[in-house]
Amino acid sequence: MTLDSILISYDNHPSPEKKRPILKRLIHVISSSALLLILPLTAAMADSRCNTLIVSGNREAPPFLWQDRDNPDHLIGIVPDLLKEILEPLGVTADVRHVGNWARVQYLAKAGDLDMVAGAFMSSERFGYMDYILPPIFQLPTSVWVPAGEEFVYRHWPDLLDKKGSTLIDNSFGQNFDHYAEENLNIFGTPSIQQSFLMAQAGRVDYVLFEKFQGRAMLAREGKADQFTALEPPISSEGVFFTFPKKSPCNSDDFREAVADVLYKLVKDGRVEELITEYKQRKAIGD
Repeated sequence: MTLDSILISYDNHPSPEKKRPILKRLIHVISSSALLLILPLTAAMADSRCNTLIVSGNREAPPFLWQDRDNPDHLIGIVPDLLKEILEPLGVTADVRHVGNWARVQYLAKAGDLDMVAGAFMSSERFGYMDYILPPIFQLPTSVWVPAGEEFVYRHWPDLLDKKGSTLIDNSFGQNFDHYAEENLNIFGTPSIQQSFLMAQAGRVDYVLFEKFQGRAMLAREGKADQFTALEPPISSEGVFFTFPKKSPCNSDDFREAVADVLYKLVKDGRVEELITEYKQRKAIGD
């Protein structure tokens, strides 16, 4: 029965005996209506912290993501720029923080202390604590980097069997290579990729596994572009994704879908390629 029909019934039944049950029903409807008005407000208040998302990622991934020298507590690059364009139409902003190395980022994602991770390869382990947003931001090839003059014959993964390698702790290069490496290869994890490259220069390892574009950019910034060579072919070429940690209070089906819709349009319209070109023009990426 609607509120209007209750009021009409009350007007047509003036006896005290009939007024009391009708009044009780009227109070119940008014109370329920007030509750329905309050609930959305309460939900909005609970979600207000999600107006600004706490985001982080791999600080050693220039030009896509790296630590801002002028503001060391934050990360800058192509991915934060793209994320801003994704979230702006949704009325949301991103605080893209530098929280430590890549292993630390994943630890915080597992704990739900981050709302988004700005760029991650897919792996079965990460499926357990993060939801991936489709489509991928881009595809990234990962190379075998060796000191100049120390090149060796490399055609496929088994050519690394008798070699020692290094890369970031908890790094992933796609499910297939990760499984092969775990079963067959000797790879040392380091807290920073610079340490891996230094180990290669010192002869402690034979090669470094690192993404091709990021490697070029990082080595160029450090004046070491001619000191290392990326062997061909890449060991893998994997999609890089935005993710939502499962424990983040901002992770909801509706919000993920809204983010995916905007991301799809930007990727389809070639916005990622435009941002890469812009960064190339700033000499942030080597040729």
